Amino acid sequence: SRGLIVDSRKESLQHFKKPWAHEHEPVKELVDAVKAIKPTVLIGTSGVGKQFTKEVVEAMAALNEKPLIMALSNPTSQAECTAEEAYTWSEGRAIFASGSPFDPFEYDGKVFVPGQANNAYIFPGFGLGVIISGAIRVHDDMLLAASEALALQVTEEHYEKGLIYPPFSDIRKISANIAAKVAAKAYELGLASHLPQPKDLVKYAESCMYSPKYRTYR
Repeated sequence: SRGLIVDSRKESLQHFKKPWAHEHEPVKELVDAVKAIKPTVLIGTSGVGKQFTKEVVEAMAALNEKPLIMALSNPTSQAECTAEEAYTWSEGRAIFASGSPFDPFEYDGKVFVPGQANNAYIFPGFGLGVIISGAIRVHDDMLLAASEALALQVTEEHYEKGLIYPPFSDIRKISANIAAKVAAKAYELGLASHLPQPKDLVKYAESCMYSPKYRTYR
């Protein structure tokens, strides 16, 4: 929000930003930083809306055949750009994901489906994996396993639509698979306390999930 994080700004930086300061001349504007550093991905998480301007997206598109634009700030009014803007300004080449939901958008005869980078993809499945394995602590590799489990559920068909996340309508299946991978990693690391390990962790995860179905009382 105040320019590139560089060594010359270390004295004024918040403590958690200091490790990311690197040797580079100060760059105030995002579009100039894009042109100087030539990134392949833009991830917006600062909560400062409208930062991915037409000039920024066009610069990303000039550098990359498929620029990845992730406008993750919430609420929608604080999104760095909209799906329509990302697809239009990149001439339909951007791969877009956002923190807020955006409707599918048609550009040049093709319908693009924006991905929503929602923490509901990882958090419930991760928590379930910890619970069903009885993990005594959380290890970094368990977080990595959750991320990899989510990525594995994105198919070529999803990629064709511009999606980098599986459809949210499949969230229960997604969560069960993530839980299984997290639990498996806990067992592998010797951190699981629920022994012995179930033979089919996906089915076991599904059996432990709450189903909001109620009997009808007359």
